[in-house]
Amino acid sequence: MTRSASSRSIMPIRTSAITGRSSRPSERNGSRRSLNPRSAIKCATLCSILLLALSQAILAQAQTTPTPDQLEEEKLERDFTDPLSTLPQLVVRDAYTPANYGPCTPPACLRNYETNQVIIRPLIPRVPPNTLLPVPQLIRPTFALVTVQSSRGGTRTEFGDLPVFDLAVLPWLDGKKTGFLVGVGPAVVFPTATSRSAGQGAWQAGPAVGAIYKGIPGLLFGFIAQNPVSFAYTSPKRPPQNTLEFQPVLALHLWEKWYLRSAEADWTIGWRRHSPTMLPLSLGLGRTLVRPGLPPMSLFVTGQWMVYRQFAPIAPQTTINLGLTVAFPELQGLWEQGAQSN
Repeated sequence: MTRSASSRSIMPIRTSAITGRSSRPSERNGSRRSLNPRSAIKCATLCSILLLALSQAILAQAQTTPTPDQLEEEKLERDFTDPLSTLPQLVVRDAYTPANYGPCTPPACLRNYETNQVIIRPLIPRVPPNTLLPVPQLIRPTFALVTVQSSRGGTRTEFGDLPVFDLAVLPWLDGKKTGFLVGVGPAVVFPTATSRSAGQGAWQAGPAVGAIYKGIPGLLFGFIAQNPVSFAYTSPKRPPQNTLEFQPVLALHLWEKWYLRSAEADWTIGWRRHSPTMLPLSLGLGRTLVRPGLPPMSLFVTGQWMVYRQFAPIAPQTTINLGLTVAFPELQGLWEQGAQSN
């Protein structure tokens, strides 16, 4: 898993939360704020809707026999959401945050800033014999344009850091029989940000693991977890980094080409003292698009809410994600043919 929109858009805030906490009691208390009543109501309502949709969709699918077209649509929905999919694809997502948590002091009121982030994320599967290992490898870099605070007031756009993971799918679990897929491998972060405030200024490396279950027709759920740790820095003033990032993944077929989706929220837990912890929740809809002469695509829109935060005085409050996923099945076919011929 890579660093998501919600975590990277506040990278400079994570640094300041570690090294430069406010001396004001009110701001210190705000950085430790947990779930407030309004957020609790939103969370409970969202969970209720999700559970109701899950139960109704699973019941409806259990009572009907899917057609071949429906099975193909469900497979596309899973592949478009599955981080362990061997279907080559490209995700382009815009994360717009109209509301933030943060102090409002002269000369800037950070809570009134509207931030934005554009993410370009290819998924590059490597299938034997076109891989160094005898198992499929999944490489996923994330390129990001982030909105950061400008010293002259307002905001500006910069390139962010480059996180990459490389997962090897374990062969001991037969995914076709059990429905389980598990991948393990390294995760690295390259400090490629073009501005000090757009990145963390640290070379990082650590373990990554992903697990997906798709044994229930029309349903996929799982997670990607990684824990990069800093070992070198672009400046002696940069603080050490040691953060667990957990990305929950859910896709549920609803009807025809529509599906329920949750794959944009990253939960971050800082292991160092007074490091920020943020637990957002996302949920939305996606629709697959299959047209003759065009590659399979999926359009999705999801809402994201910050359910819990600690030691994060400045953080996204609500975020709207608009995205497009484009698949390239012809590349997958070429790799599979090469594997069979060898």
